[in-house]
Amino acid sequence: MKEIALYRKYRPGSFDEVLGQDHIVKVLQRAIGLGNISHSYLFFGSRGTGKTSVARIVAGELGVSTEDTFEIDAASNRGIDDIRELREGIRTLPFNSKYKVYIIDEVHMLTKEAWNALLKTLEEPPAHVIFILATTEIEKVPETIVSRCQVFTFKKPSINVLKEMIVGVAKKEKFKIDAAGAELIATLGDGSFRDAHGVMQKIMSFSKDNEISLAEIESVTGAPSGRLVNEFIRSVAEEDMSLGLQTIRKASGENIEMNIFLKILLQKLRVILLMRYAPEISAELVESLTEDDREFIAKILQAKTNKIT
Repeated sequence: MKEIALYRKYRPGSFDEVLGQDHIVKVLQRAIGLGNISHSYLFFGSRGTGKTSVARIVAGELGVSTEDTFEIDAASNRGIDDIRELREGIRTLPFNSKYKVYIIDEVHMLTKEAWNALLKTLEEPPAHVIFILATTEIEKVPETIVSRCQVFTFKKPSINVLKEMIVGVAKKEKFKIDAAGAELIATLGDGSFRDAHGVMQKIMSFSKDNEISLAEIESVTGAPSGRLVNEFIRSVAEEDMSLGLQTIRKASGENIEMNIFLKILLQKLRVILLMRYAPEISAELVESLTEDDREFIAKILQAKTNKIT
């Protein structure tokens, strides 16, 4: 039997399960509770932030059945004929719900002619129809469309939110993972729930004993080792350009993606700065470090303190 993708398996099914989008969930819950339903919504945000999931939840909260919920991928159904077919469909009443909900994903992919046809529908929609448009590129959506929708901007989940999700998934799947491992997967997720799930699934498929180590994550994903990142930080602290260039060459020789190297480097530098200048708020960050990293950072900070004094 084919394994279900983690992002599908753990897709939020209710507002309570939506992570990192409280500013949207609260407004939608309140509006639905008061019966203040708009005929068209526009969900904007980067990939994997939960736009389609929240659209499905809205339909569910409105009591719309699956037979009356229609999902359309505008990337492959982007022409005038597709929108004309949609306009024909909205004329018919729902099968067994109060509303028919049309979720149009990647809506920015529609052609100019399709936009014009959709605009006419949004101007005079039937009372039983609700549109939820989703896009990663709102600048490509005509202003005439945007102005007729309630717009909600989905934020990229923070590292902490992604860590919470990863730890939760690991527990449900009966895997063990420490804070440092969850932190690295969250970083590799790059602000996307779907991407973080994808990284997690790849690592789980590799792990043999249901215990995910930091070394395994680095090996499977091609992420730079903590040792290599620390070596570069040491070159900066000691103002050793030769060591810094040598570290970069090592990373390149190991075929490490430099954007990932830079992202992990900046994250660790942030921890170091907070530990030095704001120790009262760095305690939680320290928990995500390995014992080697804690010792390394302590030495860096001590060396800097001694140099200043």
